[in-house]
Amino acid sequence: MANLNLPSIECKTRQIRGQTEIFDIIRKKYVVLTPEEWVRQHFIHFLINQKGVPQSLIAVEYSLKVNKMMKRADIAAFGTKGQPLLIVECKASSVKINQKVFDQVARYNLALKVKYLVVTNGLEHYVCQIDFEKNSYAFLEEIPDFEEVNVK
Repeated sequence: MANLNLPSIECKTRQIRGQTEIFDIIRKKYVVLTPEEWVRQHFIHFLINQKGVPQSLIAVEYSLKVNKMMKRADIAAFGTKGQPLLIVECKASSVKINQKVFDQVARYNLALKVKYLVVTNGLEHYVCQIDFEKNSYAFLEEIPDFEEVNVK
């Protein structure tokens, strides 16, 4: 798999019927190791180890309804009161981050109304802070730590 612009991770992999699988510490099961999954697993570990998000407050492939259609956010992080704080859209490192990717995560936010949107391909990471009162957004240099965004 490709080298990413994220800290390296300790991960368990296995071979099943000619396919490589990686253990997802959130879903607590092995999943097929695709280039997108490689990015997702690295980003999960980044959120836990570098940003202080408790593992128990992260959901993977989080189901939500947008315009009467079921969708799934790659990663969702929640606050200690259960409120959604952040959603992450992961792409394979070969996929360019463009407006279409931002539009996808913005549509998901119609349902979740989180304050932070992240898109990443493992090489480039973009984070937006949404201001619902001013109906605006701002790009941030980095993802805030969990302690900063968790509303107690």
